[in-house]
Amino acid sequence: MAQIKVERATEERLAELQTDRWSSWECGVETFDWEYAADEVAYVKEGKVTVEPVDGEAVTFGAGDIVWFPRGMRCRWIVHQPIRKVFRLG
Repeated sequence: MAQIKVERATEERLAELQTDRWSSWECGVETFDWEYAADEVAYVKEGKVTVEPVDGEAVTFGAGDIVWFPRGMRCRWIVHQPIRKVFRLG
C-alpha cells in the first residue's frame, strides 16, 4: 500500500500547488480514526500531528509541511497541537 509522503513547503511549491485555492480544516488536540476515500494533499499551517496507518509506518508532521495521503489508507490521527491545514482531494 502507498505510504504518507511529507515535504517541507517553499513559497514556490505552495504557488505551484495553488494552495490559496484549497479548502481549510481545523482540529483541536484529540485522537480519531480516519479512512481516505480519495487521494489528499494538505499544507499544514499550524500544529503537530502523528498519523499511524494500519498497514504502515507512523509519520509525524507539522506546520510548514506538505503531506500526501493515499486513497484507501486507514489510520489513526493523534493531534498533539491544534492543527490548521488547507487540502485538496483527488
